[in-house]
Amino acid sequence: MPHRQIPTSRTVLAERCGAIVRARWFAVTVFVLILVNAALLGVETYSGLVADWHHWLRLAEHACLAAFTVEILLRIGAHADRPGGFFKDPWNLFDLAVVLCAFLPAVRENTTVLRLLRLARVLRTARFLPQLRVVLLAVARSLPGTLSFLLVGALLLYVYAMVGWVFFGAQDPGHYGSIGRAVLTLFLLMTLDGIGDAVHAGLDISRWSLLYYGSYVLLASFVLVNVLIGVVLTSLDEAREMDASPSREERRPPDGPDGPVLALRIEAARRALDELERELARTAPPPADGADPPVPTARRRE
Repeated sequence: MPHRQIPTSRTVLAERCGAIVRARWFAVTVFVLILVNAALLGVETYSGLVADWHHWLRLAEHACLAAFTVEILLRIGAHADRPGGFFKDPWNLFDLAVVLCAFLPAVRENTTVLRLLRLARVLRTARFLPQLRVVLLAVARSLPGTLSFLLVGALLLYVYAMVGWVFFGAQDPGHYGSIGRAVLTLFLLMTLDGIGDAVHAGLDISRWSLLYYGSYVLLASFVLVNVLIGVVLTSLDEAREMDASPSREERRPPDGPDGPVLALRIEAARRALDELERELARTAPPPADGADPPVPTARRRE
């Protein structure tokens, strides 16, 4: 019989912490704590409530921080047998950074930074909402295409702003008196807000302004915006495929509470089959004259 491997303390710790982390009540509890933390941030915007309940609000904030600290410790403990697996998950790194920064003296003394850090905890809801996680992943994947869109948009704004300054700078200095004012005017017109007033004001200066504003609206509001929408939709489809496909951790053999036991049982079964085949090969009767020798079981399987 094979020697049974004795689980180490790290394996036991990983099994117990993993059982807690994978439990549904644990995810629900953390999600409720995140919502409570968000509600506390909203309550602190009312000065009257802060003055009356300052002590209790401070106590609730410390309780939330302690709960989040216990949560991240449990998640780290679930990877005690393979610490590298914890750092492969970007959400684990984000959670760890949010919790650790709250203990830094420079952060705790700065009220503004501390509130922004507490606000970052609200983003952790994406861990428990698959659809929101897909949207955030799509936004992250669309960043390269969005940067290219911004570069083209900035170039288009600059060219049209220079043309507007040349033709309308003297007659309409409030909107086209400088390159900065022209860029700001065209950026606001990109949303088609006030485009009618701008066209009528341009017609008082020159009839060519109709061609100027018409081409700008066509390129900026229709072509570029549709290109951006296409980039985001493509990234959203890619994010859905990535979220639906099994991750590397899911394709690995199970290493939870039943993983080591199952591996030992499979190995023991293989050894028992090999021993049985060798025993049958030794005890097989000799072949009769003219008969072919019996083929071992292992060779027949091959």
